[in-house]
Amino acid sequence: MKESKQYKIFKVFNVFVLLIIIIVFCTLYPFINVIAQSFSSEAYINAGKVSLLPKGFNMETYKKVVSDKIFWINYKNTVVYTVVGTSISMFLTTIFAYALSKKRLVGRKFLTVFAVFTMFFNGGLIPNYVLINSLGFNNTMWAIVIPGAISIYNMLIMKSFFENMPEELEEAASIDGLNTYGILLKIILPLSKAVIATMILFYAVSYWNSWFSAFLYLDKKELFPVTIYLRNMIAGATSSMATGATSADNLTQISANIKSVTMVLTILPILTVYPFVQKYFVSGVMLGSVK
Repeated sequence: MKESKQYKIFKVFNVFVLLIIIIVFCTLYPFINVIAQSFSSEAYINAGKVSLLPKGFNMETYKKVVSDKIFWINYKNTVVYTVVGTSISMFLTTIFAYALSKKRLVGRKFLTVFAVFTMFFNGGLIPNYVLINSLGFNNTMWAIVIPGAISIYNMLIMKSFFENMPEELEEAASIDGLNTYGILLKIILPLSKAVIATMILFYAVSYWNSWFSAFLYLDKKELFPVTIYLRNMIAGATSSMATGATSADNLTQISANIKSVTMVLTILPILTVYPFVQKYFVSGVMLGSVK
């Protein structure tokens, strides 16, 4: 039978709608599954019976985590490290990228090659540890926020973004009496909201998820970020979870869904912030990565 025009349109529309449903489902399913496992009991998780809804609903792990004072101290530390680290990184990355974007800068090629060189070669773990220790950064916030203050990848994206700015804008601002700092603050940065929001997201996620630097350089649990606290829970090394009125069954229950709980607790803040910067995300990366 010859298909009518209306039926062909229906088939195209039907395929389009089904593709959207599949894409959304494939995107949301893993996250929903993790949330369901975080509220499920050990038996159902081990049996693989948890999909979109919790089975054997329990709040044991959440109760153990949120009732521990050190968890909230470590969570506050993570917020502080993220805010301070992101601020420092954005300041250094912006001024470095802006300087390298100017062709008139003396030694521009050398500085660019030197920066890119560090993307592929570094001193190694032991020299880095010796350096941090010699600077007196051990057991301080600076051991977390200073070593990775500039991401060369992010800097190169911002550099490309600034290079695409019309030079006539800066020339006009210069004629009006603005110096280099005034041009950057009053002209360039207001026009760079997309790439700035993208870089803030990149740096914030990096600092929020970081745990290895804290694992190396911090010895006091009062200084740990929440990622170290949750790592210790997974490894069974958190003393507060192994002492007090905690039965063997509860510890077994905690060990069964602790990974899901830690993922939910870690991702929620970033998931809350992301919608506000999502509209800048794609345009910021694409505009800054053309070259």
